Amino acid sequence: MKLLTVGPKDIYQFTTAKEFAEEFKLGPKDLLVSIEVIYENFLKPYANGASVILCDKYGTQEPTDVMLDEIIADAGKFDYDRIVAVGGGAVMDMSKVVAVAGGASIDEVIDELPKFKRNVELVLIPTTCGTGSEVTEIAAINRTRLGCKAGISSPEMFADHAVLVSELLYGLPDHVFATSSMDALVHSVESTLSPNATPYTKLFGYEAMKMIISGYKAVAEAGPAGSAERRAKRNELMGDFLIASDYAGISFDTGGCAAVHALSYQLGGKYHVPHGESNYAMFTGVLRNYMEIKSDGEIAKMNQFIADILGCDVAVVYDELEKLINKLLPKKALHEYGVTREDLPEFTERVMTTQHRLMKNNFVPLDADRVRKIFEELY
Repeated sequence: MKLLTVGPKDIYQFTTAKEFAEEFKLGPKDLLVSIEVIYENFLKPYANGASVILCDKYGTQEPTDVMLDEIIADAGKFDYDRIVAVGGGAVMDMSKVVAVAGGASIDEVIDELPKFKRNVELVLIPTTCGTGSEVTEIAAINRTRLGCKAGISSPEMFADHAVLVSELLYGLPDHVFATSSMDALVHSVESTLSPNATPYTKLFGYEAMKMIISGYKAVAEAGPAGSAERRAKRNELMGDFLIASDYAGISFDTGGCAAVHALSYQLGGKYHVPHGESNYAMFTGVLRNYMEIKSDGEIAKMNQFIADILGCDVAVVYDELEKLINKLLPKKALHEYGVTREDLPEFTERVMTTQHRLMKNNFVPLDADRVRKIFEELY
């Protein structure tokens, strides 16, 4: 039994982009991959002759096969021996693919991934605190030419170095902070409840839960939404949120995600709800249904763990957790996103027929009737 997947050979943390650039000595043999606002505000003074690709020039949506073929082609015009990716999950995922592709098309990479060996160094630096992509070997690609999404993974897509830079997240809009960190919280919960969880993954998963929920409490108590006091407290804790996101990423890289993600993909796919927000829409609904089927074992341990952080009775732990999260990311019913009742059977069928990769990681098995019930309750 595999206990833990070991990713980057090291993880660095800095307060500022300047500190990172000085330590890593950016230069002409680097390919810097980012987005324009991050490059202009944080990286440009330290590029030191590095070649630059700005992913938002190719499109602003999630990574697609078309975007990646264009980026791979443009990357081939430069002479580099290290890729330094600075961005959200999309930027990091695309950079992983470029690093292993060696000029090949994205379809070749996906279809024959085991044969690809990376021959450039890879540095991944997140600008949100949720995906954990910097510590995983996973990339999510929308194969628009085939009309489906592909999650691909290879040890060759692990970074050599994961780097956490708090300053890069100070300007995050409140909603982006909330949705990205919510994604990390769901990663930690789902991987801890997964049948693939191990003592090692639980160690990281539970610590991520503690750091994120405690951080939410501190941010919510610092001042009203949108206040300078709340923003200052959030920035003070950003290093902790970045570490928590890494912990959650390490946990789910082995434990896997499950029904929360599987159900949320339906909402995000059709109604373009941000990933972390669509996760929250499903989060406690899935947990409550797990409890109806099996209320002992790991879920009982986890509920008590969260209740202790919140200082509440375990019987109301999900209610109290929602009250806290709602102060940062108000929960909406599915119909508030435009979902219709006619969508629910379609969503259920898609979960059961296309999300086996995730559904096999559920705390307890969920059949189609149970999945439909969850959608109905959240509607």
